[in-house]
Amino acid sequence: MIDLSFLGGLPIAVLGLGKSGLSAARALMAGGAEVWAWDDNEDRRAAARAAGVPLVDLHNCNWQQPRSLVISPGIPHTYPAPHPVAVLAKSHGCEIIGDIELLGRAQRHARYIGITGTNGKSTTTALIAHILASAGRTVEVGGNLGFPALDLAPLEADGIYVLEMSSYQLEITISIVFDVAVLLNVSADHLERHGGLAGYTNAKRLIFRGQGASHAAVVGVDDEITRGIYADMTAAAAQIVRPISGQEACAGGIYARDGALYDDSASRATRILDLKEAISLPGAHNWQNAAAAFAASQAAGVAAADIARGLRCFPGLAHRQELVAMIEGVAYINDSKATNADATGKALACYETIYWIAGGQAKEGGLAGLEPWFRRIAHAYLIGEAEAAFAATLAGQVPLTRCGTLAAAVGKARQQAAADRRPGAVVLLSPACASFDQFKNFEDRGDAFRALVEALPGSRGVLAQPQTRTSGSTLQ
Repeated sequence: MIDLSFLGGLPIAVLGLGKSGLSAARALMAGGAEVWAWDDNEDRRAAARAAGVPLVDLHNCNWQQPRSLVISPGIPHTYPAPHPVAVLAKSHGCEIIGDIELLGRAQRHARYIGITGTNGKSTTTALIAHILASAGRTVEVGGNLGFPALDLAPLEADGIYVLEMSSYQLEITISIVFDVAVLLNVSADHLERHGGLAGYTNAKRLIFRGQGASHAAVVGVDDEITRGIYADMTAAAAQIVRPISGQEACAGGIYARDGALYDDSASRATRILDLKEAISLPGAHNWQNAAAAFAASQAAGVAAADIARGLRCFPGLAHRQELVAMIEGVAYINDSKATNADATGKALACYETIYWIAGGQAKEGGLAGLEPWFRRIAHAYLIGEAEAAFAATLAGQVPLTRCGTLAAAVGKARQQAAADRRPGAVVLLSPACASFDQFKNFEDRGDAFRALVEALPGSRGVLAQPQTRTSGSTLQ
């Protein structure tokens, strides 16, 4: 737990008592702060009360007193409409911050690597932390991934916090200047929370806030928005700027081409490794993640050979194209983290014969952009709120079954894949949707898929990634 004793005796309000909010309340209490905690959900309040967290109704309190409002990232403070408590805090000049901001204020001497992007940031965050730890560095990893920031261990000046940063978290983290900041990509997502694409893009750019000549920025150049950001930053020359690409050569950067990773940072392209050796990073979309992790780790002082070694032995992440089982020659892959069409497209690009499970709470745009991959879908099994809309989109283009539930979809996909006996077949859960219609979150959905697959009959094979296709990467 992070020591917050510098706030001892001060009233600090905490809004939202989920995982990060409870962590913040506990750390503040341990540091001697006067905690005013609240959640609009009665069950969460009851859980906090049982844990000894003091509750104060932040809708009806004296806002002249709290120094700060620590708000959970999921609670809106601007768009589409600010939470009433956020309005009260702002009207009384009370700062609105997040738990990662408290980490930054408490651990001023540590180094920080921050990673953001619409897709790929969790894998890249975990990959960077793995490479650094494998190279003998002292690392703590968290933020939007894994442990809440204030549950991490304190680090000295030689320690590095590797933090996945969502757009929500970046808006309420104001004092951390990342020694290495990574922006992978930007595509339409969370637009209602940022007032549109421009607001969302501006939130992502906050990863570079405060950087100067001693800091490094790693910027993807595989989409139009990030290419523009890279051009702006290169022209401004405020910090070291390194481009990365998972699709094509980029001068002065790190890139993947034809399934190999190259380092052109010294203006001479050097082949680093064959990405097929990194078996937990399947598909062209992971090439960009590998390039970003190489660039960030290199900027943190890790030797190229050590980075390559870390890429090869990376174990992968749950719910991100996680190979759950091989049953009767069919691979079952859990890609529950794919909550929008862009993320699902990256998974569909990896396999030739797909029994696809999709659906849930649809994001804006639905399945738009996935048309180039429809020919690879042997059959689609649709679930959740988006079932009817997705069926209308796919009708006449992809054979489909409306299943309603994940359990029904897994059963029907297994039956069809077993009957077809097509080489290289995969049953792929990659929903292109949020999970909240039927599950608590994407992890809950992925765990349910894993349990259903583990209960299936049939002989199990060796867990090795199925053959992936790389020649279609330019369509991504």
